[in-house]
Amino acid sequence: MKTLPERGRLRFLALAAVPFLPACTRDPGHGPARVHWDRDTCERCSMVVSDRHYAAQVRGGPKREVFMFDDIGCALFWLVEQGIPWAEAPDTEIWVTDYRSGEWLDARQAHYLAGKTTPMAYGFAALAAPAPGSVDFAAMRAALLAKGK
Repeated sequence: MKTLPERGRLRFLALAAVPFLPACTRDPGHGPARVHWDRDTCERCSMVVSDRHYAAQVRGGPKREVFMFDDIGCALFWLVEQGIPWAEAPDTEIWVTDYRSGEWLDARQAHYLAGKTTPMAYGFAALAAPAPGSVDFAAMRAALLAKGK
């Protein structure tokens, strides 16, 4: 059996560690959030976000909330449909996964290839660097919104 002073020391050490725990799990308020693959659902279509090559996220608003999407098309149409006042704000972040590596990219800096088989059939795959036939974010966005869906 432990002595009272030893219990007191253990309690002190446990309580001393508490202030440091939020730093390990707290969302920093910027950048892509952790995705719970095959459990998180798309904000627009409610499908499970499972394809690590075409996922997207939007982070913004006064609370810097993160919204998950299974396809960049869902993210862009959702922003338009919601009529969100912060949708075009410079601090609103849009993230996409590189279709080859699965790494997160700033969607506005990424390049896009059309004609890919994506989860919701919008057909655009993100790349970190330009490739033959790729377009920038503005051209991809315009093509998607013009197509409708």
